[in-house]
Parts: sequence; structure tokens; C-alpha cells
Amino acid sequence: MTAETLSFQTEVGKILKIVANSLYSDRQIFLRELISNASDACDRLRYLAITDPSLTADDPEFRVELSVDNKAKTLTISDNGVGMNREALIEDLGTIARSGSSAFIDALNNEKDDNVALIGQFGVGFYSCFMIADTVEVTSRRAGEDQAWKWTSDGEGEFTIEEAERDSRGTSIVMKLKKDAKEFMEPTRLRHIVSTYSDHISLPIMMEIDGTKETLNQASALWTRQKKDIKPEQYTEFYRHIGHAFDEPAQTIHWRAEGRVQYTGLLFIPSMRPMDIFSPDRKHGVKLYVKRVFITDDCDELCPPWLRFMKGLIDSEDLPLNVSREMLQNNPALARIKSALTKRVLGELKKMADKKPEEYATFWENFGAVLKEGIYEDQENRDAVLKLSRFHSTHDDGLTSLEDYIGRMKEGQEAIYYISGEDIGALAKSPQLEGFRARSIEVLLMTDPVDEFWLPAVGEHDGKPLRSATRSGNDLDGIKAEDGKDGDKENDKKADEENVPGLDALVAMVKLELGDKVKDVRISNRLTDSPVCLSADEGDMDIRLEQLLRQHNQLNEQITRVLEINGKHPLITALSGIAGADGAGSKVSDAAWLLLDQARILEGEPLPDPTAFVRRMADLMAKGVAA
Repeated sequence: MTAETLSFQTEVGKILKIVANSLYSDRQIFLRELISNASDACDRLRYLAITDPSLTADDPEFRVELSVDNKAKTLTISDNGVGMNREALIEDLGTIARSGSSAFIDALNNEKDDNVALIGQFGVGFYSCFMIADTVEVTSRRAGEDQAWKWTSDGEGEFTIEEAERDSRGTSIVMKLKKDAKEFMEPTRLRHIVSTYSDHISLPIMMEIDGTKETLNQASALWTRQKKDIKPEQYTEFYRHIGHAFDEPAQTIHWRAEGRVQYTGLLFIPSMRPMDIFSPDRKHGVKLYVKRVFITDDCDELCPPWLRFMKGLIDSEDLPLNVSREMLQNNPALARIKSALTKRVLGELKKMADKKPEEYATFWENFGAVLKEGIYEDQENRDAVLKLSRFHSTHDDGLTSLEDYIGRMKEGQEAIYYISGEDIGALAKSPQLEGFRARSIEVLLMTDPVDEFWLPAVGEHDGKPLRSATRSGNDLDGIKAEDGKDGDKENDKKADEENVPGLDALVAMVKLELGDKVKDVRISNRLTDSPVCLSADEGDMDIRLEQLLRQHNQLNEQITRVLEINGKHPLITALSGIAGADGAGSKVSDAAWLLLDQARILEGEPLPDPTAFVRRMADLMAKGVAA
């Protein structure tokens, strides 16, 4: 069969170009990536051989081998793992078979100074070999098949694939080294790289040096060692291997559980947020092993989805080696492991929050939105997650807990107030908060979409109701500020409003003009500087939740809101002054619609009739200029 020439997927071509020219600041990383892939291939075959021992009968000892050909200027990495057939070579090496590749390209173009940290998030480490090689030749034979295949490319946009000969299963990657990469043919250099980056690999990495075959790593499962015998850098390299990551772990959690269920856990909290953390098909990064044998990296029953940022493994002593997916779904031992894992992670996060608040603040900015999903989804751990939750607020620029918020509540304040939206800066300036600001009442600023779901589900915390600042029924009059004077000021303001001539008439005219476009028109006790705002009536859906549902086509009907009017604002007092005069109807009519549109704009809502808004605004400006 003659060689068939195929083109790389568009995204792969772009990645190859970036990789070859600028991706890695330290080129030796390529060896770690290829060894890690080889180790994964052996793990997968080891699992398949549990139910089909014939796959490894001829060669049961897994290994990775390095070899150098000084004459040909090549470096070869071989494994006796599961191998690939023609379809797998095309799919795995010619395309990126996962979502997010376009986002990866964008991120590489935008983050030029930190490209190393990005590639591992998208599983494209194989292409790092083109940093040191002019051409790459991959010969592979899948376990259980007789035919081998050869994949060849120079990384310039095309690759060839053809039938090949290989005596046994596995994969060999032959790299024709670039002129400036000859250092990677030196045994001492290769030994140093392996001991630095791949010492934790649980199968032997071998190389013939001076006629003797040497094992370059310890070749024992890192998680089976005592914690005191493991160096921080060894944990880091294992994290990078098992998580296909390039950042440092923010937290390492290593423990052994004995009792009704025996297992070892080695988990890591990343220091960087994966770019696909909110992707619908995103899975957690915790792998399941049984007695040091890899079983699966796709076990939903092992870790809750709201901890999907975790990476690492669980190695069980109790599960059978031939465990099936159906057995995993209904296994009581696995359920106990999941519960214990969750509590262990939450406990470690609490320690971080208590002892290292700055590090915890960084963790929260990266993964807080994911962790808060547990408040909504996991009633058993709801209280623990709530205590770990942190929020921006109007108190200061930092983060606060609900407990700290409650400790700062004003005399007479009965509720925990919050406001939700997309942007913290816009929320802090919202007219909805003017009355709260005037009384020095702290308001939590919620910007994560999940907030709209857990807040109504929880309802209260420590006996204090959670209440949206956009609700029209908020009674702030009984809350005193620190100087104790604001209540008197508001009482004076209310008395002044009652004395504004024509204010009641104006409210009635505006309500009549707007009709069913608003649920009601009311004099506001929250506005101090703005003339109007929209609020949600008691029992109605929160404004932010309505916007989210509408964005995702989950809501079609328009929910009418309450239009609140600031009776002391100069515009409102001026309109009140003409409300009862002859011929005031048209002026109030245009003003009513302009006030409603202004309130809509402040809430970030689209105007239903922009043309009418512009016409009314132009007429008003013309009259003002003429006057």
C-alpha cells in the first residue's frame, strides 16, 4: 500500500506553527510529554488486559525505552502499551478531538508570555516534539491486531500514513533532531531530564548506556510512598503528569484511608483555572485505580461535578480489578469514597481559608464559581460550602464571608442584602444601592450565573434571610447607620416627599400612561441621586435571573417590573409641578416613557422601541435648547 497524504485539521496546523516557534521556553519539556503519553498507553492496556489477558500474554512487563542513533541523528521513544491503528493515528495526531481548540488558539495568541501554562489544558502535548525535530515518524501497532501503521510529518501542514512492520504491540516515536537539538542525544542529559520530570512514572523508563541497559527512574507509584519520602518537586511533576498541566499545584492532598474502605488518595488543586472549566462536557480530573492498576478517568461517581477542578487519583484496595461501568454506578464502596473525598477537600480548603487567606482568595477567584455549584446541587455539604464561600461587597475591595458580613450588620438590619449582575463595577454604581449606601448598609455583589440558582434555594443563612436589593419591598427606614442619624434624614426625606405638590398626581399619570408595561409606579425609599429605577415585586422573579433565562432561551414572556420614582429628584419635582396643569398631558406622557427607558438602560435591558426613545429624547433636548 502506498503512503496516503492527509492534511492536518486547521487548528492543529496553527498549533504546530506556534509550538515550533514560540510555545515552550524550555524545550526539554517535550520528553516529559511523550513519556507521559507512553505511560498512559501502558495504563490503558493494563486495564484492558484484566478482561482479555491475551493482549499482554506475549509481553506482560510494561516499560518505556529511549534510544539514540548518533549516525542518523535521531532520538526514539518506544512503549509497549495499547498502541494505535490507522484510525487512531489520524484522529489522535491529525486532529484535536475535543472542544475548545479554537479557544486554545485565541489564548495562545493573547497570552504570549505564558504559553507553557496553556498547552497542557488542551491535551496537545504530543506536538511539543516538533520543537526539537525536523521530522517525526510514529510507528504503532494496536494490541490484538496484526497490522502496524506509520505516521510521518514535518509539522508543516500535512502528514502521511502507510502500512508498516512492527514485531509487537506499542508505539515508537522517532524524531530526526534539529541541528540545535543535538544535546538530546547525550545520555547524561536524557537521564537528568527523566529524573527531574518523570521519576514518578510507575513503570520503568529504560535506556542503553555504554552497552548496559539502565532504568532512569524509580519506577514505583508515587502515591504508595510515605509523604515524608516525597519531595515537593516530585509532587509537582506527578501533578503535571496526571493532570497534563504546566502550572504549580496550589494544594496537595495525600492521605491513606483504612477501615471499612481502604484506599489512597492523591489530589491536587490547580493554581490556574482551566479554560474549559465551564464547558458542559468538562469532567473532573480524578482517575480511579484499583491496586495500582488504572481503571478509568471517566467516573462520575468518584467526585462531585462541583469539584471538577480537582486533579489526581484514588487507588482502591476493595474494588475488583474487573469492575465494570455498571458496577461503578451502584457501588457502595465508591459512594463512601466519594463522600470522604468531598469532606477531605472541603476540610483542606477550610484550613487554607483560615491560615492562608491570601492564597484562598486566589483559589476563590479561580474556582469559587464552580465550588458554589455545590450549594445548589449538594444539600449534604451545603453548609460547609456556604462557610467557604467568599463574595465581593460594598464594604471594601476585598472578599468577605457570610459570617463576616453578619458581624458587620447594622442595628435594626434583619436581612443579608445582595445584588446580582454581570459586572462588579456596574453593580457597585447601581441606583438600586443608593438607599443602602446612604445608610451605610453593606450589600454583597454577585456576578456568577450560579448565584441566581443557589440564593433562592438556600433562602437564609444563620437565621438571616438572603434578600435581593432589587426587591421593591425592602424596608430600610428602621436601619440605623453608624452615626445614628440616617433614619432621621430618611424620615425628613419622606416628609418632604409628602409635601411635594403634585407628586401623587404625577405617579397616577405615569402609571396610567405606561399601563401594562409596568406592574406599578411607586415612590421610592431607596433612591437618593437617580430619578428612577426598576425593582422586582414581592414574589416575582429576580431581575438578573430573568435576564439569564432569556439569554438561554429558557423564558419567553416579559415580566413587568415596578417603576420606582425618586420624589426629591429635581426632574421628578419639576414634573410634579406641572402634573395638574392644563396641557401637561403630552409632556408627562413623553417623560413617563423616557423615565421607563432610562430605568431599562440602567438594568442593561434592550429598549423595545429605540426609535421612539431617540425621538422623545431629541424633542426634549430641542425644547431645552429653545428655552
